[in-house]
Amino acid sequence: MIEMSGKVVVVTGGASGIGRAIVTDFARLGATVMILDMNEAAAQETAVSLHQQTGSEVTAVYADVTDLAGVQTAVDQIIATHQRIDILVNNAGWDRFVLFLDTTPDFWDKVIAINYKGVLNLCYAVLPHMINQRGGSIVNIASDAGRGGSMGESVYAGCKAGVIAFSKTIAREHARDNIRVNLVAPGVTNTAIFNAFHETSMGSKVADAIVKSVPLGRRAAEPNEISPAVLFLASDAASYITGQVLSVSGGLTMVD
Repeated sequence: MIEMSGKVVVVTGGASGIGRAIVTDFARLGATVMILDMNEAAAQETAVSLHQQTGSEVTAVYADVTDLAGVQTAVDQIIATHQRIDILVNNAGWDRFVLFLDTTPDFWDKVIAINYKGVLNLCYAVLPHMINQRGGSIVNIASDAGRGGSMGESVYAGCKAGVIAFSKTIAREHARDNIRVNLVAPGVTNTAIFNAFHETSMGSKVADAIVKSVPLGRRAAEPNEISPAVLFLASDAASYITGQVLSVSGGLTMVD
């Protein structure tokens, strides 16, 4: 049984999709959860709904993960209120299906800022507090696109590959501080990012082909099928696991 009572958890992009599923599971297990999201209305609705359902403290905190100063302000606010952050889940992400030569530098900048620099910003703001408290767990949401590539997601896949290498590096650097850093790499999942593939005819064909290639069920995962892996890696049940990537892809990607 995974126990989360008394844990202070920060989840970026927790208002919807995989993030909301993660927040829901932490709240059900008794954690105090901070939802960091730009969508204040959705984050607040999620927080109120989950508090009513679970009785756990769930709070919406506005934060743009691409803005380091804003991230540090949000983290300082959480520390002032709760004195600690036990678990950080970097989930916020964004992408659109576009072949590389059809992208623009502005598109690159947006994808990199959200999917890569956002992870750097949160880790940069939170790690000093985890060092001071002599422990913590970070789970970064990668993607199997970052392990094997994904047509129409060149920049996104590059960012997720970068998140994997970055996470393994800080796992090495901060093991001495009793801080564990792991990754969950979803495959195709029923989220806004994946569903946006259907905005173009080519994207729709690629999405359908990927889904048909999934060994388990020939379907996309639901967000609540990704969140248990996050909870496990974040929990004391994974106390001897760090620097690892766990794919949750229905067997679509099988990587050593």
